[in-house]
Amino acid sequence: MKETCLLCLMFLFCSKSNQTGVTVSPSRSQFFEGESVILNCEDDSSAGWTLRRNISGETRTQCGSEWGSGDGLSCKISYLFKEDSGVYWCESRGGGASSMVVNISVSGGSVILQSPVLPVMEGHDLTLSCQSKTPPSNPSAAFYKDGSLIRTEPTGHMTLQHVSRSDEGLYKCHIRDHGESPSSWISVSEKPSTTSAPGFPVSPCPPCPPLLHIWLPVLGSVVLLVSLIAILWRCLQWNSKDPDSVYSVVKYSRTPNGCWTAADPPDSR
Repeated sequence: MKETCLLCLMFLFCSKSNQTGVTVSPSRSQFFEGESVILNCEDDSSAGWTLRRNISGETRTQCGSEWGSGDGLSCKISYLFKEDSGVYWCESRGGGASSMVVNISVSGGSVILQSPVLPVMEGHDLTLSCQSKTPPSNPSAAFYKDGSLIRTEPTGHMTLQHVSRSDEGLYKCHIRDHGESPSSWISVSEKPSTTSAPGFPVSPCPPCPPLLHIWLPVLGSVVLLVSLIAILWRCLQWNSKDPDSVYSVVKYSRTPNGCWTAADPPDSR
């Protein structure tokens, strides 16, 4: 337990914490024209993130000043038009973009595909729903991937179990007598490694107390100072030892024939 906590502390001390992404409410990638949506920057730093988007005819436009309403960190579009379809992301004051972006598609038709707005992790289940603007008499829906029929579900919902990277692609659905949804790209993210080295599993770290983030740098400085004091103390102890126990002094003397013998040291002259 102590070893796990120590690893967690080292990880928190060394890793970056400003991983920022976009959340969408309701959480889906397709909307009917006329619906509303709220986007937020999931910000855990003071980088000053703001929402931006790229749509047809507009590039890097900012929430609040050029579209939607809000403070930039949170933005609401009260009435979606087809022209609002595009890519949305968070950007810091320094121009850095968030690691995650979302694609939003607004349909002027009568059918949409409800799919995750963010990538699905490998091994997880993926549920897709085919929704019509008006309730159909028959909710049965056909689901397609990359233009090929996967299967028809009488409930209008389809679940793919334990997805892998091969499940990535363009998905759409069709409800008879109502129409077809736009296509949405579904990504599958790689499952994170659960080991730091062969044979050494890493357990998930428990949440840190709020003050721990403040004291970690102080703790690191104290540990470094104590280590330097210990090294200095060892050096002083070593230098204070009897020189005769470390070095042997050999004395020389000169013989009549001009040779030196081990007796008295030679005259520096």
